[in-house]
Amino acid sequence: MEVKKLSISWQFLIVLVLILQILSALDFDPYRVLGVSRTASQADIKKAYKKLAREWHPDKNRDPGAEDKFIQISKAYEILSNEEKRSNYDHYGDAGENQGYQKQPQQREYRFRHFHENFYFDESFFHFPFNSERRDSIDEKYLLHFSHYVNEVVPDSFKKPYLIKITSDWCFSCIHIEPVWKEVVQELEGLGVGIGVVHAGYERRLAHHLGAHSTPSILGIINGKISFFHNAVVRENLRQFVESLLPGNLVEKVTNKNYVRFLSGWQQENKPHVLLFDQMPVVPLLYKLTAFAYKDYLSFGYVHVGLRGAEEMTRRYNVNVYAPTILIFKEHINKPADVIQARGMKKRVIDDFLTQNKYLLAARLTSQKFFHELCPVKRSHRQRKYCVVLLTPEATKLSKPFEAFLSFALANTQDTVRFVHVYSNRQQEFANTLLPDIDTFQGKSAVSILERRTTGGRVVYKTLEAPWTGSESDKFTLLGYLDQLRRDPALLSSEAVLPDLTDELAPIFLLRWFYSASDYISDCWDSIFHNNWREMMPLLSLVFSALFILFGTVIVQAFSDSNDERESNPPDKEEAHEKAGKTEPTFTKENSSKIPKKGFVEVTELTDVTYTSNLVRLRPGHMNVVLILSNSTKTSLLQKFALEVYTFTGSSCLHFSFLSLDKHREWLEYLLEFAQDAAPIPNQYDKHFMERDYTGYVLALNGHKKYFCLFKPQKAVEEEEAVGSCGDLDSSLHLGETRGKSSCGLGPRPIKGKLSKLSLWMERLLEGSLQRFYIPSWPELD
Repeated sequence: MEVKKLSISWQFLIVLVLILQILSALDFDPYRVLGVSRTASQADIKKAYKKLAREWHPDKNRDPGAEDKFIQISKAYEILSNEEKRSNYDHYGDAGENQGYQKQPQQREYRFRHFHENFYFDESFFHFPFNSERRDSIDEKYLLHFSHYVNEVVPDSFKKPYLIKITSDWCFSCIHIEPVWKEVVQELEGLGVGIGVVHAGYERRLAHHLGAHSTPSILGIINGKISFFHNAVVRENLRQFVESLLPGNLVEKVTNKNYVRFLSGWQQENKPHVLLFDQMPVVPLLYKLTAFAYKDYLSFGYVHVGLRGAEEMTRRYNVNVYAPTILIFKEHINKPADVIQARGMKKRVIDDFLTQNKYLLAARLTSQKFFHELCPVKRSHRQRKYCVVLLTPEATKLSKPFEAFLSFALANTQDTVRFVHVYSNRQQEFANTLLPDIDTFQGKSAVSILERRTTGGRVVYKTLEAPWTGSESDKFTLLGYLDQLRRDPALLSSEAVLPDLTDELAPIFLLRWFYSASDYISDCWDSIFHNNWREMMPLLSLVFSALFILFGTVIVQAFSDSNDERESNPPDKEEAHEKAGKTEPTFTKENSSKIPKKGFVEVTELTDVTYTSNLVRLRPGHMNVVLILSNSTKTSLLQKFALEVYTFTGSSCLHFSFLSLDKHREWLEYLLEFAQDAAPIPNQYDKHFMERDYTGYVLALNGHKKYFCLFKPQKAVEEEEAVGSCGDLDSSLHLGETRGKSSCGLGPRPIKGKLSKLSLWMERLLEGSLQRFYIPSWPELD
């Protein structure tokens, strides 16, 4: 009886809470949230949304309820900005896709699911994971920020690929792919793939940097390069996408015919060689990811034991074909240096196994980085590390001195001693520093014991007096030195500063250029194949740049006046300035001619009508020089601007415009975000941001390549600008006075003085020596 009463009370409680939730959902009014009337236009709705979003953004508002308020504002704007959803809400109180009274059951079902979004129901009850809080908790530990991406993800992508999802609030497609994404993340993260999630609403800068213009988007990053996923979001497609990111030459297929050649490559590559024996016909993804992580230290091969061409290897190395087996070979190919075998290979076990066998028994010092790893700097008396270095001439086959040195290294049991060798003909400066008498050791091998003291190259060392021949007496002498060194570190009495080693394995310049070009061509081909025009912009830029270089001379001669006439009678600079000062510059809305006439500077206003033609679709090689002004400084700044740029109007590649700060301040603030060093903005939307004075700024915009150069006006000193009589000032210039100052010393001259060094800046612009600030895309001018 008590159980039945308890059950009834629980049912009543659930129904009550559900009713309260429905009533609270019914109270949601997008018009009330945005503070607009039901007859408001789209422009009013957009303006109200921008104002409220800026005020309640969680990154700028520390109020505990800011996040919920921001979500309501975004939801209201999503409904009212879409005419269809707005009409549905006005007629039915619902923003769903269903219309009319004949589909009311479906409409009620949609509304019921809509209420579920803000309530704590089990997802399996509705068969639709709509709970945003639970969905966010899944991706919470993978969220990326811009600094985290630049400082950690990009460098780490040279060791493992990253799979990144771009998501946002109120993204219904993001909800549909969530179960697949969760399953793939659990699988791939265990294999060694990095996972990241970018919230486009909160990390807009990072989303633009990645080139993600829609949500959901999935992309991969490897070696710092970004690749987009274009197929259906299913588990197998995502696995194949990650596998396609990896280079194709990571793992070599090894059989009875080529295993001797593969294992003998240790001398040339200076790496241990790893063989995986497994029954899988294809190389497992775990093994490929491991090969990519250790590609700088190990060479990897794969043996399919199911093939007929693998019996000789399995018999020779006594491999159990019924369980995956990994063998590591170093200088000796007849016997593996280490073996691991397990039915379920785990990444952690493989990593520990490979980390212990990253180097050869007597590895060759081929670069300074390798020298730092094999012979680390002494940290303390208890952490002494000694390096026994064999300085030997290069030989195609193993010489007797090297074989004797290798056998001595194999018998070593001390953890504090590392054996390495150097080709003295390749590292001459390094070898000569350690040899006491160069003539005595000419063409012979020598052994030196050293200890590094600083990262700058200072070492203490002891070189064996006689050349190393590999005889028993040489081994006995070296063994005696090592035993004495354990008791008396002062045995290393000589001191020197070693030069940096030359990187022997670095590819030559032509190969590096060829690899970079092939990667770029493959990226462009992939962009063309998938019709992703945003990703094709680098290719189009390259094509147009090549055409401009090839045919630029012909085009300039066809559409410009003869340069010979202008050079034969060049006007004096001061005379040109004087004539330009007497002639009022003319400002038109449309471009009437390509080349300005003498004494005439064509300056157009940059508006939403001319924005596309004058910037977004500006031809390659052309730039638009834009002056930032306000209504009060328009006349003064335009006159000074015309005088400063007059001598540069002969170029058909330069266009001149001005932008009203009173109308388009937000557009300017967006661009200056990418020029923080030149125009620091501590907090873009603080209470003083409308008071910042950007008048006199000049932007040189390259619409095709998406970058701009910035001119910041010089701060005029009132005492210097006050020199001169008041009578010399034109009365019309007093329009440039600000804050009600009518003094002749503080009137228009400080305004005009902002552009006093613009001509010098224009010369540097044409030289190409100015700093460029690149942006992902041009913002809308509205």
